Amino acid sequence: MRNNRVYLIHIRDCISRLEEYTVDGKAAFLADIKTQDAVIRNLQTMCESTQRLPLEWKAICLDMDWQGISDFRNVLTHQYLEIDLEVVWDVVETYLPPLKIAIEEISQEFWNV
Repeated sequence: MRNNRVYLIHIRDCISRLEEYTVDGKAAFLADIKTQDAVIRNLQTMCESTQRLPLEWKAICLDMDWQGISDFRNVLTHQYLEIDLEVVWDVVETYLPPLKIAIEEISQEFWNV
C-alpha cells in the first residue's frame, strides 16, 4: 500500500507547476499549446491524486468540492476532445487557490500519520 503522503506531494507539485505555467496570464495560456498541454496534464495528475486521499483527510475541508474535482478529472481524461480552455483557465484561476489552502490544512493535520 502506498503511503498517502505521496498524494499530498503530487498535489503540491502539480499546484506549484500550474502556478509557474500560468504566471504570464490567460492570454499567454491561450496562445501556447505547450502550456495548455502542461496545464491539462498537471490538472489530471492533481485531480487523480485528490481522489486517492483518504476520506478522513478530505473531511477536514468540507467546503472543498472533492466530487467536483473528481468529475473535472474525468472530463479531462475521458472527454478530452471537448475540453474548453476557458473552463480550464477558470479552474486554475478560481479553484486552484482554495485547493492549495485545503491541501496545506490537510498536510498540517495528517503529515505525520
